[in-house]
Amino acid sequence: MTETLTVRDNRTGQEYEVPIVDGAIKAADLGKIREGDDAPGLAVYDPGFTNTASCRSAVTYIDGDKGILEYRGYPIEQLAEKSNFLEVAYLLVHGELPTKEQYDSWVHEITYHTFVHENIKEFMQGFRYDAHPMGMLMASVGALSTFYPDAGEIGDAENRHMQIVRMIAKMPTLGAWSFRHAQGKPFVYPDNDLGYTANFMSMLFKMSEQKYVADERLVKALDVLFILHADHEQNCSANAVRSVGSSQVDPYSAVAAGVGALYGPLHGGANEAVLRMLKRIGSKDKIPAFIEGVKNGDERLMGFGHRVYKNYDPRAKIIKKACDDVFEVTGVNPLLEIAQELEKIALEDEYFVKRKLYPNVDFYSGLIYEAFQFPPEMFTVLFAIGRTPGWLAQWNELVQDKEQKIARPKQIYIGARGLDFTPASERWS
Repeated sequence: MTETLTVRDNRTGQEYEVPIVDGAIKAADLGKIREGDDAPGLAVYDPGFTNTASCRSAVTYIDGDKGILEYRGYPIEQLAEKSNFLEVAYLLVHGELPTKEQYDSWVHEITYHTFVHENIKEFMQGFRYDAHPMGMLMASVGALSTFYPDAGEIGDAENRHMQIVRMIAKMPTLGAWSFRHAQGKPFVYPDNDLGYTANFMSMLFKMSEQKYVADERLVKALDVLFILHADHEQNCSANAVRSVGSSQVDPYSAVAAGVGALYGPLHGGANEAVLRMLKRIGSKDKIPAFIEGVKNGDERLMGFGHRVYKNYDPRAKIIKKACDDVFEVTGVNPLLEIAQELEKIALEDEYFVKRKLYPNVDFYSGLIYEAFQFPPEMFTVLFAIGRTPGWLAQWNELVQDKEQKIARPKQIYIGARGLDFTPASERWS
């Protein structure tokens, strides 16, 4: 039985049968509804795409009401506990888990593409001493397109694979160098004897020692954070990657657009806002007054609630658990006690329960990043490194999707029309 929607246009009295496929109707079918032969078709007004699907995707599944997040069908909880970031990256990009041979080849390729051209190093050294690391990352990712001009051949599957490998491999190098630049420290080259996340930490923190050895508990915790950030369906930055990628530009330029979108405080900067909030609260005894301030509209509860999740963000539960491992090494962040008490009160308070305000991924991640001694401006860089496989999986899916066209949203024009132009010589006389 074909599912349809019957639409009656009360302007004309005419009825239309609109097919329903996968719980959606095509906007083009609504475009057939018009007041007259010469009138424009009906359009959907949806700022922020709150209820508009821009693509069909098999990458990530989210059920916000039930608090479910799956990559290619695998629950995030299982991947965080039993897998590692590079295996998850392979899963996102290729759509299935790797065999032993495929995994070894994938890790080898990425490990030996972590180095960047020396000109990129000079390019990054040219930034001001106080340049924001995300600005540096965005510019250097875009600059990679000039080093790989063949990246524009997006119809070639092998070529796409090579650019994907390069991008995942080089992102930690660029991120670590933006961190070192901000500190006035020399750049550290990749160490191919180390794993992906351990190598990243070496490029971040190595000083005069012959070999940097990171605590395995910290390596695991950061790897888990990368997994949790690897993809999140059609969020702002994934939409930016797809929108720019729809022009058939190279993937470096498309990913640079994703970095730019993530740079914004409404997308990637939320965990920094959580830290500012916790520091402003200052101590557990001040939480009740803060909660009242939130209810009265005088304060904002950061790290709670989500555009998609109307339940406990599954990533937040995993990060909360990872906190224990990190603080075992670094010592407990004094803000943790405030965070835990704030969460406890908020989850029991009818005001927040009724509004379905549960902790999201940002609530605890900032505490972990601060324990690593990252400055707040680096938090979003870490997010970007983890999100890179997801952006590339979305881009790779886009370029092979026969239904996709260059992004070109409609608009509802509300400006003036039919004005007569008066030359400047007459207007100014």
